[in-house]
Amino acid sequence: MAHQHDHEQHGTNAEQWEQRYATSDRIWSGNPNALLVEHATPLAPGTALELGCGEGADAIWLARQGWTVLATDVAHAALSKAAAHAADEGVPAGAISWARYDLATDFPAGTFDLVTASYLHSWHQEFAREPILRRAAQAVAPGGHLLVISHAGAPAHAEPGKYFPEFPDAAATVGLLELGGGWVVEVAADVTVPMRGPDGAPSSRPDCIVLARRTG
Repeated sequence: MAHQHDHEQHGTNAEQWEQRYATSDRIWSGNPNALLVEHATPLAPGTALELGCGEGADAIWLARQGWTVLATDVAHAALSKAAAHAADEGVPAGAISWARYDLATDFPAGTFDLVTASYLHSWHQEFAREPILRRAAQAVAPGGHLLVISHAGAPAHAEPGKYFPEFPDAAATVGLLELGGGWVVEVAADVTVPMRGPDGAPSSRPDCIVLARRTG
């Protein structure tokens, strides 16, 4: 998940995420991403790879739909929380495999019927997001899907003048994926997502969705 950039952050990308998750409390809501639910529900379950699973809500939802999921994150602390969440929810053993990957240097082997990355952003300046997403496309099996859900700009409540990373919209995301032949882009959409600001007041943010099917 993307955050406002802080030039005082130190340490590697992995270290920063470990610190982020090093609390007994959940960072996120525990609910699956509504955009993932919307766009993955029509897909026939098979094998799925999730990049950046955080506390596991999306992987748990996919497993409940019949997917066999390999859920990855760079932070051990996130994976521990995710596994505990899955156990609390009664997810059958073997439905989800939790595995640590630093995607900038290592990537899961094999191909999958669905590869999903929801808000695979980082405040760390050296995070190589675009090559990772292109590698994600290579991990999609023929007939399978790549689902990328991203921020496409700063939230409406963001303080003017504060630095936020450059967030590509749907068209730019399709471009950076460099899919080439053998793909059909089924969805490329910019959406406005309701949310709450830090003070609890209603706000919104621009997001985008790209769903592409590998045809060969």
